[in-house]
Parts: sequence; structure tokens; C-alpha cells
Amino acid sequence: MAEEDTQQTNGAAEARPQIKQRILAQFVRDLSFENVMAQKGVDGEVKPEIKVEVNLDARKRGTANQFEVVTKLKVTSLNQGSEKTLFLLELEYSGVFEIEGVPEQQMHPYLMIECPRMTFPFIRRIVSDVTRDGGFPPLNLEQIDFVAIYRQQLALRAQQQAEQKPADA
Repeated sequence: MAEEDTQQTNGAAEARPQIKQRILAQFVRDLSFENVMAQKGVDGEVKPEIKVEVNLDARKRGTANQFEVVTKLKVTSLNQGSEKTLFLLELEYSGVFEIEGVPEQQMHPYLMIECPRMTFPFIRRIVSDVTRDGGFPPLNLEQIDFVAIYRQQLALRAQQQAEQKPADA
């Protein structure tokens, strides 16, 4: 009985395609940091409030099974109460991936969820270093829920398409 279960499990594992993924390269495409507080000064007590915006983009490259995934991050620090900007950090971080074994209908979610998860630790480190080097305490980003971001982007895209259809009709 146990042997049959093991054989069935092995058969199911063999039937599923084996996913192979390699990070071929990762790099900063664009980085901007503005220390507004140093330039303009701030009156009174400083109580920073951090706002993080994340956008994702993916595209197929010319070589077979290669994709580039770009994580775009905008971090704004505002002073609570006055709402004056303390600093602004914008980062575009790219990863070049070689991916095999992912079914075509699952490739888009894979690129927009799994690939950013792999590059996120490097993004977190860059943000921490840049904010520290910019004269602020290092900003250690919380873990980002890329599944939620993917779902938000799908919902936004569906909403935009629904708004365009009545205008076209």
C-alpha cells in the first residue's frame, strides 16, 4: 500500500514540468535620491512618515527563455503635520532571468511575482544604504506582497478596459 502511494507521488512529480530558473544579471537601471530636508531645511520637530510605491514591468528578451523584470520603487518621506518632503528616493532595479518549464498561461504571474521576490533582498539593501548615505537612518523596507501588487494591477487593467468599452461602443 505504501509502495503504491510512493509510486503515485513519483508519477505525479514526473508529470509536472520541472521549472528551471537562473538569474543571469541584476542591476540598477536608474537611481535618484533627493535630500530635500538638507536643501530647504525643516522647522520644528521631524517625524518622518514613509510612503512606498511599487510598480512592476516585465518583457521578453531576444534570446529564448530570457526575460527582464524591472521593479520600480518610489519612496517618499514626509514630515508628519507639515507634510513637507524630507527625502525622495526613486529606484528602477532590473533582473534578467532565464526561465524554463513554466506553462505559457502562468508565465506572466510568474514573472510579476516570483522574479521580484528574488531581487527584493538586493533592492532592500540598496534602499537602506542610499538613505543612510543620504543623511537619514537606514530605511529597512518591510517585505513586499508581490501577489497583492499583481492582483491590484490586474484589477486596475480590467477597470481601465471596462471604462474604455462604453466609450468605443
